[in-house]
Amino acid sequence: MTLELRPATLDDADALAGFARDAFDAAFGHLYKPEDLQAFFDEWRTPERYRASVEDPDTAVQLALDNGEIAAYCLLVRGYMFDEHPEPRPANPAFLSQLYCAKKSTGRGLGAALMDWALAQTRTWDGDAITLSVFSENFGAQRFYQRHGFHHVANIDFWVGNHRDDEFLYELRL
Repeated sequence: MTLELRPATLDDADALAGFARDAFDAAFGHLYKPEDLQAFFDEWRTPERYRASVEDPDTAVQLALDNGEIAAYCLLVRGYMFDEHPEPRPANPAFLSQLYCAKKSTGRGLGAALMDWALAQTRTWDGDAITLSVFSENFGAQRFYQRHGFHHVANIDFWVGNHRDDEFLYELRL
């Protein structure tokens, strides 16, 4: 096993889109009608979306590779703020939009390594907080984020096609 952390490149977009779809489907696919899941994938988990993210100077995508294959990834967006965020609002937040790990790779510290990267990246952007949304019934992820100092600040909606999920907005002030 050879683990490597590195920024995503344009050449990673196809593999990253496939991995992102598979990881989301494995974790949450059973919750949705097939047409809702497909609509979500067609809008948010495409190679074009990941290429745009890689090219965006306000977005950073970090990969965790196991023997050259994607085992986990993290997508961080500078300056994004949810409307539902209560006062006081951070002045220069980062949004941890996606952090996914393949089921076979969980428990190996990849999530923690990517979280460390996200914190460091936010600091290089002079960020004062990281926000993220987490599914209200994803208790394992909630515990993971709480161990890293995040806390619940608001309730939000997350849409998968025409299906609305109850999500929690979490924040870590830096």
